[in-house]
Amino acid sequence: MPTENPQPLWQPDPRRIADARITRFQAWAAEHHGAPAGGGYPALHRWSVERLDAFWEALTQWFDVRFSTPPTAVLGDRAMPGAQWFPGATLNYAEHALRAAATRPDEPALLHLDETHGPHPVTWAELRRRVGSLAAELRALGVRPGDRVSGYLPNIPEAVVALLAAAAVGAVWTSCAPDFGARSVLDRFQQVEPVVLFAVDGYHYGGKRHERHDTVAELRRELPTLRAVVHIPLLGTPAPEGTLEWAALTAADTEPDFEQVPFDHPLWVLYSSGTTGLPKAIVQSQGGILVEHLKQLGLHCDLGPGDRFFWYTSTGWMMWNFLVSGLLTGTTIVLYDGSPGHPDTGAQWRIAEATGATLYGTSAAYVMACRKAGVHPGRDHDLSTVRCVATTGSPLPPDGFRWLHDEVRADLWIASVSGGTDVCSCFAGAVPTLPVHIGELQAPGLGTDLQSWDPDGNPLVDEVGELVVTNPMPSMPVRFWNDPDGSRYHDSYFDTYPGVWRHGDWITLTSRGSVVIHGRSDSTLNRQGVRMGSADIYEAVERLPEIRESLVIGVEQSDGGYWMPLFVHLAPGARLDEDLLRRIRLTIREQLSPRHVPDEVIEVPGVPHTLTGKRIEVPVKRILQGTPLEKAVNPGSVDDLALLHFYEKLARERA
Repeated sequence: MPTENPQPLWQPDPRRIADARITRFQAWAAEHHGAPAGGGYPALHRWSVERLDAFWEALTQWFDVRFSTPPTAVLGDRAMPGAQWFPGATLNYAEHALRAAATRPDEPALLHLDETHGPHPVTWAELRRRVGSLAAELRALGVRPGDRVSGYLPNIPEAVVALLAAAAVGAVWTSCAPDFGARSVLDRFQQVEPVVLFAVDGYHYGGKRHERHDTVAELRRELPTLRAVVHIPLLGTPAPEGTLEWAALTAADTEPDFEQVPFDHPLWVLYSSGTTGLPKAIVQSQGGILVEHLKQLGLHCDLGPGDRFFWYTSTGWMMWNFLVSGLLTGTTIVLYDGSPGHPDTGAQWRIAEATGATLYGTSAAYVMACRKAGVHPGRDHDLSTVRCVATTGSPLPPDGFRWLHDEVRADLWIASVSGGTDVCSCFAGAVPTLPVHIGELQAPGLGTDLQSWDPDGNPLVDEVGELVVTNPMPSMPVRFWNDPDGSRYHDSYFDTYPGVWRHGDWITLTSRGSVVIHGRSDSTLNRQGVRMGSADIYEAVERLPEIRESLVIGVEQSDGGYWMPLFVHLAPGARLDEDLLRRIRLTIREQLSPRHVPDEVIEVPGVPHTLTGKRIEVPVKRILQGTPLEKAVNPGSVDDLALLHFYEKLARERA
């Protein structure tokens, strides 16, 4: 594979390499911690995975991580799952996120825009004041360390303030975007039993007003653990009876009191759906996220004071949490609340221009949509501040690399990155000192022993295999919520290769050290980076009396597209007419998420199962991607092999 792209699309010049924070870190770590002084990034990465303790100790010193109680070690037990990072240490994530207020109080910490208003700054001093006021009010409401605080909020400053105030108190933050329907939100929030809910009355998207009064009322009814609901009047409506007003809770001039919590104390709960059951409620720690995000944002993304960090995201995607962590590096973060393509496809480029973004992150799907729509960002916008365009959510196809290079500018660092909600970070991606090859991620991340394995656990080079991580990362989950014996956590990542993290992606590690991501090796549905389990779709759709059974598949396509068909086996006498199609789509849109409305609904003679009764999803996905039936599935494991011929015929027709 590496011979396919022998010449890099982009090469950092010597000055850029010399000025990169990762270069300065390597020189300092060589002097103080035994890191290699030469050999560039490959040598530094090798040291970081071979000397895991030394690397993470160096990183915490370099970024001046403030332990109120020092750790007794860097890594206690390193077994996965259950690695113990910085045992004995105490600290606070929010304290680190607000440190720049001490030295740059009047500079912007946040820049906020929506579809109708330009950038509005919130200074570091003002952000710190609001967090201090809200944290004090949360304590007055009886919120204590470990209590859950939830947000049904778009990407607005109030969401950042609420997260940081919860972290300051030692509470556990969790959020969903307001385009999620009540059922999707309850499937998540009911698991963690929040005591406070921050909720908007609605939001604007695509030039339209979307009210959320009824949804919030349903959340209040169905979350009996709530002690308080805080009303944020984004649409200007008065606070419903029994709710608290945001303005009143954030009006005081109160110095934040940062609860000092153990390193592994929960910071937030993120949700990632598997193929069965409720979404996984993933718990990540204050300390683990702090040090992992300092590494990713401060070294890999090369962010610091003076930078402006914009990633188009919603609060229901891990990239929002990642964006907020830009504050840890003293960077100004850009919050955009609105449609990615309103009033036209070029909307995000205007935001990057208006905010002077230095790192602009988006989805691979958006890049390909711009290419298809004939958008010319470099011609139509002043993007001179943009050093890097980063993409994630799905692999960026080769044509996406070429388009960014040709249509933004030739001297553009293109960082395709890949990670997961499960670690709220990147396994591979941005390195400011390495070349960029078309279709490839630059390298695995520091401290991340990323490998590609065959089914027997043998490492592969220049061949497709399973993405595995063979050593612990600080941001790996400390646990799943409501998983007392750890069995669901273990089965999610460590069932295939004991003691080794298997993520569920197909990858190639090239002999030049770069990484190619080929898409999911399981059947999780990944729409623009937001993962939903097929079980969510089945539960909603099969409530319709006409649907006997269904099968939903997400298919990564060679041109970067993502095709998500829903196959339905109808009840006797039912017809897949326009009325049923409309109700299927409306059910998914309203109960789950508009992102996961299928591209097509296709009637099938039946849904194939394993002999133990599980729907056959991954083999059908492989057949639809062109894999011959005999190689896609073991015929002896299928209850009705003839049913698979339908999908085989469909794949031929689509090809």
